[in-house]
Amino acid sequence: MPAPVDFIVAIPARHDAARLPGKPLCLLAGEPLVLHVARRALAAGAREVWVATDDERVVQALSGTAVRTAMTSSTHPSGTDRLAECADIAGWDDATLVVNLQGDEPFAPAAGIRAVADVLAASGAPMSTLAARIDDVDTLFDPNAVKLVRAGNGDALYFSRAPVPWPRDAFAADRSRLPGEGSWLRHIGIYGYRAGFLRTFAALPPGRLERIEALEQLRALEAGHRIAVALTPEPFPPGVDTPEDLARAESRMAQAHG
Repeated sequence: MPAPVDFIVAIPARHDAARLPGKPLCLLAGEPLVLHVARRALAAGAREVWVATDDERVVQALSGTAVRTAMTSSTHPSGTDRLAECADIAGWDDATLVVNLQGDEPFAPAAGIRAVADVLAASGAPMSTLAARIDDVDTLFDPNAVKLVRAGNGDALYFSRAPVPWPRDAFAADRSRLPGEGSWLRHIGIYGYRAGFLRTFAALPPGRLERIEALEQLRALEAGHRIAVALTPEPFPPGVDTPEDLARAESRMAQAHG
């Protein structure tokens, strides 16, 4: 049996999220949201769990836990940029495997977090992510559900908000259901990076495809870098991005502890 992959989980936690201000500190089952996310990372077997934030109150909320914190700039345009600064603060060498777990994923499955690290290590790629199979036509046509296409070796060929690949003949006849042939994949927004590439990626200028689709991961593909993709071993429940999401998460938590 192969030895477990050694990896770190880093969680970007900007305090003033646009749709849910103070999101990392919003209470879920009486505890800060960011603490729930950090526990998922610890449950996945990460060697270290870091939270990269721009607010001292987030640091205080994690005081006394096994989670490490990094105070980062308040001007970062994305979580990736925040984690690149965290990599320098933490002193990770270029070969360190880092899983970027979003700070609004309190139900992220431990097996899914590990899968991102596993495929990163096994593929030799500088970056990795997850996907899930699409089994309904509404998801395929939903621009908020990002689709991806893989090469035969499992690397990403493209990410899009559009329905790709497009079954020309089948959809010419009927777009109300998925055709029987082929399969479609929905991207799950969790990433793995080798720390050296995390720094490289954050330094790349936004790409043309990234600007068109508003998908940051296209920056890596357009610059010629590999992104290894694994199918998630477990579903990823929805994250928390709005007050309504938080209410649903509270209900889910209550049911789980019923």
